[in-house]
Amino acid sequence: MSRPENSLGNALRGWRARITTEDVGLPATGRRRTAGLRREELAHLAGISTDYLLRLEQGRSQRPSRDVVASLARALRLSTDETCHLHLVAGLRPPTPPTIPHQMPPGVQRLVSRWGNIPVGVFSASWTLLTWTSMWVALLGDPALRSPEERNLVRAVFNEPSDTGRPLFPVEQSTPEFKAALVVDLRITHEAYPRDEGFRMLIDEVMGNSEEFRELWSAPALGSRLGGHKRLRHPLVGEIRLDNDVLKVPDHDVRIVTYTAEQGSSDEEKLEYVRIAATRTTLPLSSG
Repeated sequence: MSRPENSLGNALRGWRARITTEDVGLPATGRRRTAGLRREELAHLAGISTDYLLRLEQGRSQRPSRDVVASLARALRLSTDETCHLHLVAGLRPPTPPTIPHQMPPGVQRLVSRWGNIPVGVFSASWTLLTWTSMWVALLGDPALRSPEERNLVRAVFNEPSDTGRPLFPVEQSTPEFKAALVVDLRITHEAYPRDEGFRMLIDEVMGNSEEFRELWSAPALGSRLGGHKRLRHPLVGEIRLDNDVLKVPDHDVRIVTYTAEQGSSDEEKLEYVRIAATRTTLPLSSG
């Protein structure tokens, strides 16, 4: 008999019931009263005793070790999200991947390909620009002309400006509020990927180059918004005011950044003019 609110036991029994012997390469032996693996079969696959698994399912043991949870997740063929859930109901912090993903999720790539008329950029959790639309190029310049290191927003915002040319993200050379929000997001990334050597090197680099970054990094983390209203000065249309939104895709840990203008406004007309002109020529952009 399971105890009330036995989330761990309920989850284990549910997952055990959906797995067949064929799924895990075991011979199907004897007639089964219920679907799924027998308790002793799952215990064998996970390398634990049948009695211990029984106690977990009944709620008499509710704090398995991280190794036991990992073994059960493998034996039950759990997905990433299910493995995360198993850790949480076992009272453990979910495992973290070793490095920040820099691959474009296919679904996000399809969305970006359909948003050609909107300035859209997709960033990794370390704020390196991964992909962008043609309107992003028209509004902010062409990231393809820069190295991957130069496509990092953190460097663009906090490192000393270079004399080699205009910054890649002029619209983001922004307010103290934006910089504080960016650092808060970086601290979240730091907690999620403590073993990512490349990210640690990025933080050390910017820490050494920017006193402002050092002060923000050491300040208490406060929730703040990355998006908001942005202004930039474009050589074709002058000042243009845009709404900036940052959408997170948690499963793949990317940030989709968009710039849009209010419908029917003069800014929308300016953005459309920039789009049309971009099909004919490439113009430099200066920040305002």
